[in-house]
Order: sequence, then structure tokens, then C-alpha cells
Amino acid sequence: MKMKTHGSAVWEGGLKDGKGAISTKSGALESYPYGFSARFEGKPGTNPEELIGAAHAGCFTMALSLILGEAGFTAEKMETKADITLEKQEEGFAITAVHLTLTATIPSIEQAKFEELTAAAKAGCPVSKLLSCEITLDATLTS
Repeated sequence: MKMKTHGSAVWEGGLKDGKGAISTKSGALESYPYGFSARFEGKPGTNPEELIGAAHAGCFTMALSLILGEAGFTAEKMETKADITLEKQEEGFAITAVHLTLTATIPSIEQAKFEELTAAAKAGCPVSKLLSCEITLDATLTS
């Protein structure tokens, strides 16, 4: 099985005074604004790191759902947040870390099995495989 999709961006102007728009094939984002001020100054709009965080949280959670199903479990609810760290380095900016925080309600699963399966999802999710940074995980099982 092979899947292809796309995202696109348009940029006008310089780095700090310019503005851009991001779109996705699905239309979930259609000319959604992004720029320096949204990325570094907390102004309205999105930024690449926020989008990577959403993609990683979504990918990890879907991968965990698959792994849980293969092990005979079904989650009632899973919520994942991906905190992205962007740092200035000698060669420029780099994403240096992702920290996943999961809260999950999964009936009948033991803590050890939960930890095993969440670790497998973290390592096996396609977005985790794409990123060349430290990826950490805090996973909490609720009842």
C-alpha cells in the first residue's frame, strides 16, 4: 500500500515583514496564515512546528490505536499532546525534541502492557520515524 498527499505554502516578502499561507490537500487548512510573528512572537496564525506537533500527536495516537487493537484492546479515549522544541544552533534553527503526553482510558489493560504498547507506538509511528530528534513520552492510564 502506498499513499501520497500534499501540503503547500505561499510566501510573500522578507522573513520578518513577510506573510505566508499554508494549505492542505484535504482543505482542512486553506490559505491559513503563517509567518514570523506567529512563529516567534505569539501572534495569530500557525507555524511549521505547531503543525508538526499536531501531525505527530495524531500519528502516534492512530498508531497506538492499531497496536492496541492487534493486542485485543480498544481505547475508550486517548488524548495526546506533542510539545515541539525549536532551538537556535550554530548551523541555524533545528527541532531538537518532541515530548508526547498521552492520557488514555483503555479498559482491562495492565500498566506494564500499556507501557509496552505506548513505547512501540512511539517508535513505530511514521512521524516519529521521520524526525531526527529526541522523542520522549509520558503516558498516563486513567480509569
